[in-house]
Amino acid sequence: MDALTPTGMGLRERKKHETRQRLAHVATLLFIERGFDTVTISEIAEAADVSKKTVTNYFPLKEDLVFDAHELAVDSLARTVRERPVAASALHALRDAYLAALTGGDYSVLTGQASPGFARLVHSSARLRDREREIDEQREQALAEELAAATGAPAHDTTPRFAAAHLAAVHRVLIRSMREMARDGVAAREANARTAEVAERAFTALEPLLGDYAVREA
Repeated sequence: MDALTPTGMGLRERKKHETRQRLAHVATLLFIERGFDTVTISEIAEAADVSKKTVTNYFPLKEDLVFDAHELAVDSLARTVRERPVAASALHALRDAYLAALTGGDYSVLTGQASPGFARLVHSSARLRDREREIDEQREQALAEELAAATGAPAHDTTPRFAAAHLAAVHRVLIRSMREMARDGVAAREANARTAEVAERAFTALEPLLGDYAVREA
């Protein structure tokens, strides 16, 4: 299975997951070739050899045929904090996870690594840019909720929200920067190296503010 395939799936769930991935793949190729707004759901269904209803059942939002991993993206930062090792702060866990994914060349929801075609597709569509901003907001909110749970913050405490805003902003800028380089045709290895340097500086800048925040106790 690939990195985006949930573990522990039964046969039926795996088949549904494979169908979902196939629909997203077919649709994205069509979008890259002809433009997001030009391609219809009917054309996607025909290319994938399924009914139009099948497409809309899997993807009620046309935009999510492009952002098919949006649920993983929304949970990505919160999950990193949730699974951080003992003695690691939220900041350190997010930094280490990002750099590990980047160094590994992993096309993950953490890094924003993408093909030039995908990067240009998203940049060229106002609807896709709007949808990505919605995902960004949901990811930040999920992180804030996880930080609140991790620190036992009361409901009126805005500290988790401020911390999430800082941490999510770093990832948002890194993802956009990675996409810009993809659009400009920068080789993946060079883009990864540049982004790693920027990430190190960005996370280090937050050290005085958040270096000791949400440290996981034994």
